[in-house]
Amino acid sequence: MNCWRGETDVANKKFIFLKEVTEQIKSKEAKKVVATELGFHIQEAKNLLIEMGLPEAEAEEKAIEQMGSPSKLGKQMNRLHKPKVDWFMIILLVTTLGLGFLPLASLGYLEDTTHFAFTKSITVLLGASAAIGIMLIDFRKWKTRGWMFYTLGVLFLLIIKFLSNTMINGVPLLRIPSIITLESSMVLPLFFLGWASFFSNERLKIWQFFILFFIPLLLLLAVSNITTPFMYTVMVMGMFWWSKFSRKKMMVIGGITFCLFLIMALVSLERLKSYQLGRILAFITPEKSSGGASYMILRVNELMSKAGWFGNHGNKEFIPSAHTDLVFVSLTYTYGWLFAIALFVILTLIMVRFIVISNKIHDSYAKLLLFGAVGLYGVQLVCNVGMALGVFPQTSISLPFISYGLMPVLLNSFLIGIVMSIYRRKELLSNRFV
Repeated sequence: MNCWRGETDVANKKFIFLKEVTEQIKSKEAKKVVATELGFHIQEAKNLLIEMGLPEAEAEEKAIEQMGSPSKLGKQMNRLHKPKVDWFMIILLVTTLGLGFLPLASLGYLEDTTHFAFTKSITVLLGASAAIGIMLIDFRKWKTRGWMFYTLGVLFLLIIKFLSNTMINGVPLLRIPSIITLESSMVLPLFFLGWASFFSNERLKIWQFFILFFIPLLLLLAVSNITTPFMYTVMVMGMFWWSKFSRKKMMVIGGITFCLFLIMALVSLERLKSYQLGRILAFITPEKSSGGASYMILRVNELMSKAGWFGNHGNKEFIPSAHTDLVFVSLTYTYGWLFAIALFVILTLIMVRFIVISNKIHDSYAKLLLFGAVGLYGVQLVCNVGMALGVFPQTSISLPFISYGLMPVLLNSFLIGIVMSIYRRKELLSNRFV
């Protein structure tokens, strides 16, 4: 009885010790990690003392004493595990969201009507709220829910495919009156979280990868233009490159994927409509082609050549899609090449920040999210600027945070929120007990 009571007293001491330590820690997430870590160290010290000949109860009591003052230790752990805020990323987010008003200002939309100003303000507020809200969520809770996100994404695409009630430029949409319009790009965050979970699982087979990859891709090709499937592919391949697959598997998957895409491209060429073929020819030889596609390319080239270093503030030339797809062209023509370079550097710093944070993180799931974010954000930035420079064909792809529209802002705010959530917990991620 006395032995049992002694063991109970020691257990109570351990419980009281850990409670006093964790009471000094403000972060709820850190409390669990610190308690587990200290419990492990107490057990290690206890085992060593038992090997030295001390009884188990006395060894555990002495191991607790060796930890030192629980109050002092708790304060040290609180400083060490205090959630971090990536203020540099927040500054970049606020800056880019603010710069999103410039296209409307340069076109005079803010002066002529309150509609654009009000809509853009709501978009900015929603984007900032989404980023901060996701930052506060512990992203690690999503690691085991990959199938849920993936299934929701597939179901979302099937709903648009079979229940769409609106067509814009040949793209089906599901418009719910007075609420929202559902479009295919909304599924990208779901597949983003789904694939990060799949790739963190070393048991994922090659055949499973292809089935999981091509089901959404084919659905996206059926319910959207080429932009969203392209962004989806770049995102998945970015994660794939940094996954736990062996190099041999990567070579096999990469080779098979390339061949399948080549076959799909050849089949698609035979089914291209006349206007789609016209766009391809216009990109290759715009001077020799005719029609709207070649006009757009030549017009963009003309506007970019007239921009100069300081722009054309007084001139009000017509610029197609000036506040959406060709917003980089519009801003370059209005404010000049010096501004365009500065804007590109600011937007690139966001992607660089993603990469810098990834180098400080050793958690595989967090790294997959970071490199997926690099791919998803980077493809928008590179392709939109590439369209303005004539490097890439013109497609309906937005310039992150600058192009007018709710979904592009929310998508990129979501990515920044994920990255800030990872940064906020980077000290916890370096702990082996997480």
